[in-house]
Amino acid sequence: MLFERVESEGLAHYSYIVGDRNEAVVIDHRRDCEVYPKMASKEGMRIRHVLETHRNEDYVAGSVELSYRTGAEIWHADGQLDYRYGQAVEDGMVWKVGRYEIEAISTPGHTPGSMSYLLRDVGGDPWMVFTGDALFAGDLGRVDLLGMDRAEEMARHLYDSIFNRLLPLGDEVIACPAHGAGSVCAASIADRKWTTFGIERKQNPKIQVAGEEEFVARMAVELERPPYFREMERLNLEGAPLLCTVPDPVPLSPKEFAKAAEKDEVLDTRMELAFGAAHVPGAINIWLAGVPSFAGWFLPHDRKVLLVDETGDPDLAVRLLRRLGYDNLLGYLAGGMVAWHMGGKESRSVATANVHDLCARLDREERELAWILDVRSADEQEKSGKITGAHHIHITQLPQRIDEVPRDRPVYIFCGSGLRSMVAASILQRNGWEKTTVILGGLAGWSSATCPVVR
Repeated sequence: MLFERVESEGLAHYSYIVGDRNEAVVIDHRRDCEVYPKMASKEGMRIRHVLETHRNEDYVAGSVELSYRTGAEIWHADGQLDYRYGQAVEDGMVWKVGRYEIEAISTPGHTPGSMSYLLRDVGGDPWMVFTGDALFAGDLGRVDLLGMDRAEEMARHLYDSIFNRLLPLGDEVIACPAHGAGSVCAASIADRKWTTFGIERKQNPKIQVAGEEEFVARMAVELERPPYFREMERLNLEGAPLLCTVPDPVPLSPKEFAKAAEKDEVLDTRMELAFGAAHVPGAINIWLAGVPSFAGWFLPHDRKVLLVDETGDPDLAVRLLRRLGYDNLLGYLAGGMVAWHMGGKESRSVATANVHDLCARLDREERELAWILDVRSADEQEKSGKITGAHHIHITQLPQRIDEVPRDRPVYIFCGSGLRSMVAASILQRNGWEKTTVILGGLAGWSSATCPVVR
């Protein structure tokens, strides 16, 4: 038997391939899908079906791409929506995979037509369930995607799905969700790589409720919604263009890059120290590993994107951006910033300081003048403490709240390490802020007497 989970970094996305004898099925697949045919071929199997648990909001599903490569049939959930590809799944449908069976179970709540897929063992007993975004380790799928006016209704659907359809399958059944810790599809997914319904019954706080009303009160809350979700929803109904039809970004000379940058977006994926030292004017900085988490918040889909990277080979950045539907990647700076400077082009910089320097400045003379911007999440502040006198604007909210940041005072930007702080600094700088300093290091070395950390 073939069973593998494929993890997509940054998005905290999990997909699965299940196979037996010469047949295989893939569930909740990503767009760059060459990994699945390779796995199947190695075991002498052919992918017959691709199954979606729901219409995804946070990444481009690979259904059309994988079907094109393998000839597999596409089965999508949320059949009430106007899909342009595949066939709609119905509750109770069964697919044979060698000696095994996979059965569709209707589990609405996260979306109206969400489906989970029950894999039965050779004897027909429940073995594992691919729960999509209905149930995660330590959390459940968000129910606010249709708007808060329908959140209570969707929470009641989810209650029925969890307590009447999934958990009764047995505590020993393995749960295989579509996301792990760090996903935006739930508030607080646990960092538990594998789980069972029994573990979740005992340890998942969203399941520790006295009844439906308490469950609805806990679940019917509004969470942050990245702006790129709308584009993902569109692509996952229409079917994303085949990657073989999407042009790859081309190498651009400094002169060509500078000309294109006058009208197009520049994304610099280097680390914070390199970007702070020198970068193309107007560039936004998102370090490479942070691209899946933050590009969808700050990069528009309706403009062309230019890339600056550390190595001169943007292949990984391109792959990560394609998963988020960015097919508008025009080109990259050939030779990187070395070539840019050798071409005589102007660059900008962002001041940096370590946490000890800032504490000393605050205690010595700058407390009344300095404006500390904390871009950490509320959860991080609760766990690690708040800096007295700091102004909290979560990094994802900065574009909407940018006018709260003063232009006439030195702004010291603070996060857990300096990575997100440099993202914030690049956003401020391209909008005209000049007096910004990124603080490197986080709370570990914080020792200011005038601005203590309050826990």
